[in-house]
Amino acid sequence: MQFSQFLETYGKPVQAEAEEHLFRQGEDHGSLYAVRQGLLKAYYLSGEGKEHIKSFIQPGDFIGSLTASYAGQSSSFSLVCLQPAELIRLDFNQIYAASRDNVNIAGVVVDFLLAFAMKKERREYELLCLSAEDRYRELLKTTPHIMDMVTQNEIALYLGVTPVGLSRIKKRVTDAS
Repeated sequence: MQFSQFLETYGKPVQAEAEEHLFRQGEDHGSLYAVRQGLLKAYYLSGEGKEHIKSFIQPGDFIGSLTASYAGQSSSFSLVCLQPAELIRLDFNQIYAASRDNVNIAGVVVDFLLAFAMKKERREYELLCLSAEDRYRELLKTTPHIMDMVTQNEIALYLGVTPVGLSRIKKRVTDAS
C-alpha cells in the first residue's frame, strides 16, 4: 500500500477553526496531523505561563507530539490553529504498525522523521548560535510570507524577544537595507 492510500483509508479529515486547539501541553494525544490548509502554531508554556513558540506549521507539514504518541507520556507542547485548517488526523499506533509491515509506508515515516530532526536541529542552532537579529533575518529569508500571516507578538515569541525588541530589530534591518 502506498502512503497516499494509507492516508485516505485510515486518516480522519478534521476541520478546525482559528484559535482551536488540537491538543494542549500536558495532555495525552496519540495522533499525528497532515496539514492540508491553514496555519498552526506549536508552543510551550513555562511554569509561569510564559509562551514560547516552537514552530509554525503550514500546508504540507506533519505535526504531532512524538513524546505523547510513541512514549505514551503527556505532550510537551500545545498545538493551536492560527487560521481555519483542514487536516488529516492519523492514529500514531496505526501508522507505526503499518510502517513495520510495509516498506513504502516505512520510507515515508523515515522521511518524515528525518525532516523533523533536521527542522529541530536548525531551530536549535538558531536559538543557541544566532543573535535575535540574525534569527529575524533567517525567518525573513526562509519564510517571508509568514510575516503577513502572524502577529508581531507571535514573531517576537518565536524569536525569543520582546515586542519592543522586535521593533528595534526590524528598524535596524530596514535601515541596513
